[in-house]
Amino acid sequence: MELHFEELLGKITEFIQSEAKTETVIGKQFELGEFKCVPVIKVGMGFGSGGGEGSQPKTGHGQGAGAGAGVGIEPIGFLVSKEDEISFLAAGKTQGLAAAFEKVPDLIEKLAKNRRREKEAEMA
Repeated sequence: MELHFEELLGKITEFIQSEAKTETVIGKQFELGEFKCVPVIKVGMGFGSGGGEGSQPKTGHGQGAGAGAGVGIEPIGFLVSKEDEISFLAAGKTQGLAAAFEKVPDLIEKLAKNRRREKEAEMA
């Protein structure tokens, strides 16, 4: 039995490169008013493999091999930028991505307050 672990590992790596992206998990960067929001994900992976062979006088010769891989992808938040200010808006572990979207009204309110302050400063 010929084992091709390097070929298998290459295919798994290609799959992870094509699938472990924010675009496939959450979506692409988007704009909300003056804010640019970039989704951020966490990727964890593990690989394992093993093989062996043996022979017994009465039972003959045998071979065996196995391989496995696991990938975990989790949205963790957004990088939010406005002009030269950048901040990170975390998605809570207990609520997931929904927590980030619940904060969108706060972002809009903050934007409106900043605009009012800028207009007041111009009039003063």
